[in-house]
Amino acid sequence: MKRNIKLTLSYDGTNYHGFQRQENALTIQELLEDALTKITQERIRITAAGRTDTGVHARGQVVNFYTSSAIPPENFPRALNSCLPEDIIVWAAEEVPRNFNALRSAKSKLYRYTLDCGEYPNVFWRRFAWQPIYKLEADLLQKAGQYLVGTHDFTSFRAAGSAVKTSVRSITRLEWDFSQDPLWHLYIEANGFLYKMVRIIVGTLVEVARGRLSPEDVARIRDSRDRKLAGPTAPARGLCLWEVKY
Repeated sequence: MKRNIKLTLSYDGTNYHGFQRQENALTIQELLEDALTKITQERIRITAAGRTDTGVHARGQVVNFYTSSAIPPENFPRALNSCLPEDIIVWAAEEVPRNFNALRSAKSKLYRYTLDCGEYPNVFWRRFAWQPIYKLEADLLQKAGQYLVGTHDFTSFRAAGSAVKTSVRSITRLEWDFSQDPLWHLYIEANGFLYKMVRIIVGTLVEVARGRLSPEDVARIRDSRDRKLAGPTAPARGLCLWEVKY
């Protein structure tokens, strides 16, 4: 009988066209499945908790796959890392019940978005943070974000190109951490996210923090269900899939 194996991995998404396998484009899924196929000598197809976009990173991406191999779970990380490029690291593996599904079994996902708000951009964070060219008011970021906590229709914060049945999602956490100033980290957790939802939320909150919108405008934009009223989509490089909770 095939076993169900759960992997947790991190990656720097800079050099990849997102997570999901694509024709004629290098992706995380392709490299991970190829490495698993090489190790197990089986054709492996994985299920992922989140399909991160081009340039988006992950600290705690979760995948699962079925295998007939007898490889102990604890041996998978080292074996896979020997086959993967250095910007993809598998750091946990375990056997899970057969009905576990990395996507459908997830209770919530936590993302982190990082702004570099220093006078001069930090060269070492250029791949992992957005460096806005304007001064931002930190207190406005936090105040505006609270209008998005709870269960709402997030159509205004959804990019075109998605065929989901409903735009209603529940955000349970949206808070900024300024303790590493000038790196400002947004932590946002929900039961699910729409296409580019976090990046559009960040782009909108930054519009508030630079004085182009008021915090109260965020509630109006939310209720309008009109993408054109929200802010621009923040760059992919600042976004990281931080944790998937089960």
